[in-house]
Amino acid sequence: MLFPSFAIIGGLMLLIWAADRFVDSAVATARYFGMPQLLIGMIIIGFGTSAPEMIVSATSALNGNSGIALGNAYGSNITNIALILGLTALISPLAVNSQVLKQELPILILITGISALLIYDAEVSRQDAIILLVIFAIYMIWTIWHGLKNKPDSLAYDVNEELTEKDPINIKLSLFWLIVGLLLLMISSQLLVWGAVELAHYFGVSDLVIGLTIVAVGTSLPELASSLVAAKKDQVDLAVGNIIGSNLFNTLAVVGIAGTISPMQVGSEVFNRDILVMSILTLLLLVFGLNFGKHIGKGKINRFEGFIFFLIYLGYNFYLLETAV
Repeated sequence: MLFPSFAIIGGLMLLIWAADRFVDSAVATARYFGMPQLLIGMIIIGFGTSAPEMIVSATSALNGNSGIALGNAYGSNITNIALILGLTALISPLAVNSQVLKQELPILILITGISALLIYDAEVSRQDAIILLVIFAIYMIWTIWHGLKNKPDSLAYDVNEELTEKDPINIKLSLFWLIVGLLLLMISSQLLVWGAVELAHYFGVSDLVIGLTIVAVGTSLPELASSLVAAKKDQVDLAVGNIIGSNLFNTLAVVGIAGTISPMQVGSEVFNRDILVMSILTLLLLVFGLNFGKHIGKGKINRFEGFIFFLIYLGYNFYLLETAV
């Protein structure tokens, strides 16, 4: 019990630190070779913020722990909306811009539906996983094309502002930390998965429940921390868009990579409980963003809606621990 707990805590701390190092080094390397700021924001930072989920789920799939792999992906999506957006909105109401309402949220709802259809047969086959990765590739290509064709959005300006504050690039040091960060991501994820599996066995619960709770919250800590800091500074304009982007990565890339490595059997509870809750939260996000149709394009998630999200998160986790399936 003691060693698995230390493995989870230590693995999570190392995972978050390594992911931060990896992203910073990847951004610096991309800047050195002249990669456009918009692409750095969309690709490198996008992949980097989902690196903990991707590495943990890939490691779980390699070890044959499909419950942790799926639980981490879908549990992170639930955590992102219900816990992170819920707590952030309780601190400071969240603006939902028109692009998110018209484009990103409908795409997320569609992809959530496709994901549900693919696992309806109680399996994430290699073919299902490849379909998810192909959809992900198409989405990324379209997003990049759209971003380069049109005027850079707020993400590009935000990334550009951050990058201009960086120190001059030391390419050797950046490449060193890029490699070391990736190695530490793999080591820390292995440590985390081992601790999670041992803890599940100790308490007599499934890997899926551990993946949906402890592992999902742990891999979502960077998003939680950054969102809460942004809320305190009253800089929450990008919070909803960032969460939607993270959920798209989790649903398509994280599940796709894990399923390609090792096809996964899916218990009925994943479809009837976890994907159902994830779908309801995604639809609620759209409804709250539309302000019930009163001010389309000027949506805002107020403290009341944030409290509803947070209550759903508490109720969902209480049900998980009560049923322990």
